[in-house]
Amino acid sequence: MNNKIKLAVAGAVLASASVANAGITWDAGEWTVDMNGNVNAYAIVADNKDTAQAVGALTNTESNDSTASSINTGLLPSWLGFTATTRQNDIDTSVTISFQPGASTTGALAGGGGAENRQAFLTFGDASWGSVKVGKDLSLFASTAILNDMTLLGVGSQGVVGSSGGTTTTLGRIGTGFIYADWNGQITYTTPNMNGLSVSLGVFQPWNSTASSAISDTSTGNSEEFGFQGQGSFSWTGDFAGKVWAGFFSQEVTGLTGGDERANAFEAGVSTSIYNINLVAYGYSGEGIGTTGILRDGFDATGAKRDSDGGYVQATYVIPTGTKLGVSYGISKLDDNAADAGDSLVKENSMLTVGAYHPLTKHLNLVAEYSKVEAEAHDTGGDSESDIFSVGAILFF
Repeated sequence: MNNKIKLAVAGAVLASASVANAGITWDAGEWTVDMNGNVNAYAIVADNKDTAQAVGALTNTESNDSTASSINTGLLPSWLGFTATTRQNDIDTSVTISFQPGASTTGALAGGGGAENRQAFLTFGDASWGSVKVGKDLSLFASTAILNDMTLLGVGSQGVVGSSGGTTTTLGRIGTGFIYADWNGQITYTTPNMNGLSVSLGVFQPWNSTASSAISDTSTGNSEEFGFQGQGSFSWTGDFAGKVWAGFFSQEVTGLTGGDERANAFEAGVSTSIYNINLVAYGYSGEGIGTTGILRDGFDATGAKRDSDGGYVQATYVIPTGTKLGVSYGISKLDDNAADAGDSLVKENSMLTVGAYHPLTKHLNLVAEYSKVEAEAHDTGGDSESDIFSVGAILFF
């Protein structure tokens, strides 16, 4: 994948306020305005095989031994973002707002599909002391894991977001190797770049714990305190370039049956490149954070925390034509408690993905992927699998 597309992906996912990731820019008085984004769509065919799908499984949600076809966006939604930047009183300031229109419907008179508004934030700072972000943007925990996921340019798993179109995005590797960082209100401080070292710490809007079904009905669990997240990274350049990172998540969850609990999680990862080869390894572990989404299925019906962990490995190689070929495998595990006995709670979701990503132009990528998703339940008879084939295109501007 060429550098301009890398920057476009980073800009679309992390919405850097820097015009270094510029799309279409123009000057407006003291401000520089950057309009950027992407449009993507894929033809997706999913073949499902199961006995009885476990609660929280990310296999295709169609019935047993069925095939579902759709035209839909992939993991990265179609995107239109605006960032305005200026420097006043020796302070760099910016504001970012973005829109994510849906690309698919499943019936007549549906108005063209759903839409999201993932970002609305401001930043201020200086290269000498760092920057502060205030507003809604991608969270810190697991953000670098999703940015390095090769299915960011493709489809990956469809999972809980649906199997026959009509959704804003697919899941990619979310829930089969990392927990979704998601978009949340925050006040985050990021240090200046210190010879490759950077650290971000923030307070976040606390979220309620949620459950896939009544087997872990803790959807009323909330928090009286802010959530806390942080991530540090070190990057280096040269013939053998790379990045290592580590992060954490912590939030009190109150109002659960049996009292209050604190959900905690930790992560670490590495991405290295030499010549045309890139290798990624990532892992996480937590208590009460759940699986797939933050605080999803993290507690049982008594309010006790469930342990969870997972990770993924990935290798990509750019051949002389410029096509990036990749293979990745990841797994997310969720432990059960004594209160879960007899329930069809998912034990693990895993996915193997093989993909080809060809830059037809410096802005346009053609994508073909095959993903095999497998889910295993804690009880017997709850295993399922899906084979997902997709082909399409994504264009950045």
